[in-house]
Amino acid sequence: MDSNTSSLAMFPQPLLDALAGDPDGIAFEHGARTVTRGEVLDTIAHLAAGLDRAGVGPGHGVGVLTSLTPESFAAYLAALAVGARVVGVSPGYTDTQRAHVLRAGINTVIVDPTVDLNLIDTGHPTQVLSLGPCEGAADLLAPTENDPPLVVRGRPDDVARLIYTSGSTGLPKGCIQTYHAVSSRWAFQPSRWTPEVTALADAIRRYLLAGTLASVVIMDQVVLCLLAGGTVVIPTGDLSSLFPHGIQQYRITSLFLPVSRVNRIVDIVRREDVDTSSLRALSVSGSPTSAHQFVDAISVLGPIMHNVYGQSESGVISILTPADVAKWGADALSSVGRVHADAEVEIRDPEGNSVPQGQIGEVLVRSPSMMSGYWNEPELTEQALVDGWLRTRDLGYFDEHGLLHLVGRTRDVIIVNAQICYAGAIEDVLSRSADVLEAHVIGTPDDTTGEAIHAFVVPVGDTDPDLTALAARVRTELGEINVPSTLTVVRDVPQTVSGKPDKPALLARYQGAIQQT
Repeated sequence: MDSNTSSLAMFPQPLLDALAGDPDGIAFEHGARTVTRGEVLDTIAHLAAGLDRAGVGPGHGVGVLTSLTPESFAAYLAALAVGARVVGVSPGYTDTQRAHVLRAGINTVIVDPTVDLNLIDTGHPTQVLSLGPCEGAADLLAPTENDPPLVVRGRPDDVARLIYTSGSTGLPKGCIQTYHAVSSRWAFQPSRWTPEVTALADAIRRYLLAGTLASVVIMDQVVLCLLAGGTVVIPTGDLSSLFPHGIQQYRITSLFLPVSRVNRIVDIVRREDVDTSSLRALSVSGSPTSAHQFVDAISVLGPIMHNVYGQSESGVISILTPADVAKWGADALSSVGRVHADAEVEIRDPEGNSVPQGQIGEVLVRSPSMMSGYWNEPELTEQALVDGWLRTRDLGYFDEHGLLHLVGRTRDVIIVNAQICYAGAIEDVLSRSADVLEAHVIGTPDDTTGEAIHAFVVPVGDTDPDLTALAARVRTELGEINVPSTLTVVRDVPQTVSGKPDKPALLARYQGAIQQT
């Protein structure tokens, strides 16, 4: 615990105070339903009382597996208020990945009536609580009498939540955040907002929520919106035209999206009569963003673009703001902006020494809100954390303006639609097929998804493997996001002078022969 711990209000206290300060304000629009800030606060208090009666408190593991509703947000806040260890379960996980996450010391699972209870696998007897009537689960929303006052019970050094990675390696990793780390989060303490955060808070009057609350980024945005007095809009029904038509329909002022969705918005707004003038801030994150894509977005949507660089392990590391672009022009467009006020960054060489300005090295970061390790992964934790610094495994450098530029990765990963996909994991799945001798995977820039996955397989013998079956194998073991965009059968693989497979040369040689999967 550092010296600033005593001055922090333990989360979610700052948000509870903000909700109480304007009980009649609209916190959520959920389809045709509106929910006031006072009603959200009452629901959090009621759920916290129910969790307390169920024996949930500090050190207790709570998994949240629900649809997207104001009540599900209240459930997250209630679990944090009683001091539990909270794990959000992403709806995009495979059965194997979901089971892995739910086995992270989970004692209680919160569901809602939309959830199939057969999906719950914690490996041991577990109580199931529901947000509404659900056969086989106790209803946390059922009326009770004399709920006790809501008291925030989180202890600074206890684990507040496990932020799970996308699971592109097959099994997601749980990033440990203590209550002190969560309370230090850039969005969660209004008294500590920097001018950049204050500007984003001013813009986030109406935030469009269309993802999962298991995402740490989305939870940051929802909390920021509510702390700023804004309204979170949860659309219902057909969501196929949500981006960009939902911006016009719901008068959205702020979005936080991966590159692929931003590119879709820009493409449609350029071709169709869609009014996006309500937007005051659009933040892009998760995938590599090229300078030309950023310029395109600015030309179509206006000077509202923010490029946010961060990781699940670290939180926000740097932000490129419209003010940076206005001040430094083209020099800024290829960067990820200035280091966030809550973070420190060093660029180091392979020996761990700091390098001078302009020289490329690995990006290391430390901040009060970064993870303290991976859940039950001591070896990975030791590799990632060095003397209090987090190794991002990204390569970059600082320019003369203090702007951070990223130039590559020390690890072989491909970021598709803001999700990390590991080439090695995909290669492993493909090469385990009986008719595949070798498998090589490489990523390339893609205007739609940020990056695209290309796989090359060397067959066993003269018979080509079934590419559809190979794609299905990846889909089953790693999930849809890891399925290669192209799968190509090759008979030989070019090598570097050191005898290693030359993946760029492989891609260049067979670029015209690749087949869509």
